[in-house]
Amino acid sequence: MAKKKLPPEVLDYFRKQGAKGGKIGGKIGGKRSLETMTPEERSARAKKAASASVAARKAKRKAAEG
Repeated sequence: MAKKKLPPEVLDYFRKQGAKGGKIGGKIGGKRSLETMTPEERSARAKKAASASVAARKAKRKAAEG
């Protein structure tokens, strides 16, 4: 069975509605996770992020040299 295509104006309407829907709740993911974490978990996350940042900088410098 062939897929039915929506008319362009209907498709545009759905795209606009979808874009709005993603912004209704706001950006709460990081805030919410930090509220529910213990101080030890936050510290572990920060250490992991810092080491990833250092590794990325080292890789970038190595790529620039060679």
